[in-house]
Amino acid sequence: MIRPYGSDTLNPRYVADEAERRALHDEADALPSLLLSSAAAANAVMLGAGYFNPLRGYMGLSDASSVAEKLHTSDGLFWPVPVLNLTADVAGIEGASRIALRDPNVEGSPVLAIQDVESVEQASAADIDAMAEKIFRTPDPQHPGVATFKGQGNWLVAGPIQVLGYSYFESEFPGTFRTAKQIRDEIAERSWKQVVAFQTRNPMHRAHEELCKMAQESVGADGVLIHMLLGRLKAGDIPAPVRDAAIRKMVELYFPENSVMITGYGFDMLYAGPREAVLHAVFRQNAGASHLIVGRDHAGVGDYYGPFDAQAIFDEEVPADALQIEIFKADHTAFSKKLGRVVMMRDVQDHSQEDFVLLSGTRVREMLAAGEALPEEFARPEVARILMDHYQAEAATGS
Repeated sequence: MIRPYGSDTLNPRYVADEAERRALHDEADALPSLLLSSAAAANAVMLGAGYFNPLRGYMGLSDASSVAEKLHTSDGLFWPVPVLNLTADVAGIEGASRIALRDPNVEGSPVLAIQDVESVEQASAADIDAMAEKIFRTPDPQHPGVATFKGQGNWLVAGPIQVLGYSYFESEFPGTFRTAKQIRDEIAERSWKQVVAFQTRNPMHRAHEELCKMAQESVGADGVLIHMLLGRLKAGDIPAPVRDAAIRKMVELYFPENSVMITGYGFDMLYAGPREAVLHAVFRQNAGASHLIVGRDHAGVGDYYGPFDAQAIFDEEVPADALQIEIFKADHTAFSKKLGRVVMMRDVQDHSQEDFVLLSGTRVREMLAAGEALPEEFARPEVARILMDHYQAEAATGS
């Protein structure tokens, strides 16, 4: 199986020993505590689950600035996005060398992790602006990732952490949430050698289904890892439970048996386009996948990124020897009326737009909310029904 990124073995920051975990919980009662932002809590979950291997904790200002500017830490580790514990108020932890980190996404704000504090630094407004513009390729405050990044505060609390749980992800998605180690273990149990990963924050329509099958056949993979984001999204995105149900129905009915692993990970979407595509590659290498599908406008939002910027970054900014995982570069896929099947648009140069079954996201939402069936060339009817129920429920409640 492919090696984890940056080390020979995976080193998740979750404290697996139950007795040690109990002792740390007891210790946390006497420690100064910090209520995390949702983004920082998601970073803790990802550190605990092994997806951020080989990192041990949150970055300080020097590493964060270096990663944003140059895509590597100050000691040379290639890394695409700063991993930060940003906060607006450090009065409660002033002078502390060890602190309890509390979860903002679970009632009662339980302790999520314990952090050894190596530094507490205040970034200037110019520092935060510069990092945001490099990460997201825009300073626009309307960009959801920029807004979240700049809204957390400007104090960086750096240092390694010991993670005591996985926030709400295990309890709300027990059949889907998996750590990088758990995915590696299942890949080994299935005796899969080549695994192609598909990242999604959306339900999968027929084009996505066929893209996974195309990629699997093209790279000779033994199976497909459908790996869905389970954390916080921007307003208007489909909730994770609905996506989960739709994807499971699609796999149940339209994929060969035992050819797909349906899993999810606990992270808040960044909408960082190219930088996030590289981060997604790190996640999947750590989870044991040999290939990652990077499609049109991967991890993008609005019109902030070019359609293939998330593919170009792997050729232009990622060192050739940095990652072992290989990228399957995909074009937009759609049903061809001429050929009667889903194709990649780049493969059918004789087609015009009118030769494809294409629907905008807005039109899809309108049709589903109105109870209007989507074309079967666009979405499997069983999947569309799950989405229709969601949108009609939203319309009925006015949410």
